[in-house]
Amino acid sequence: MPHLTDEMRYKLLKLLESDPNISQRQLADALGISLGKVNYCLKALMTKGLIKAKNFRNSHNKLGYVYMLTARGLEDKTKVTVRFLKYKISEYEELEKEIEQLRLDAAEHEGVASEGAPGASDK
Repeated sequence: MPHLTDEMRYKLLKLLESDPNISQRQLADALGISLGKVNYCLKALMTKGLIKAKNFRNSHNKLGYVYMLTARGLEDKTKVTVRFLKYKISEYEELEKEIEQLRLDAAEHEGVASEGAPGASDK
């Protein structure tokens, strides 16, 4: 599925699973992407057999869709969830290391600054 990251696929499948009646516009708003990209992503998921779309008439007599995850879609969601979780854990661990280094740098800078401060040796 080119151009559809694990993160986007995870979020999209999660939203569709939790609310099969969600509109494409609501998906676009929730994901922070364009309506066109949502349409592209949904078509890609349908082509791969991960979701099915059934149409219906809503209360405003407009045509709407219900998006249902297929068995294959549920399996894919599980796999993408595990990959996404591993990625986020790795990202978190890298961020922890960066924060620790920043703390060390700040403490070192603070120590250097206080050594050169007037009256620092008088304490």
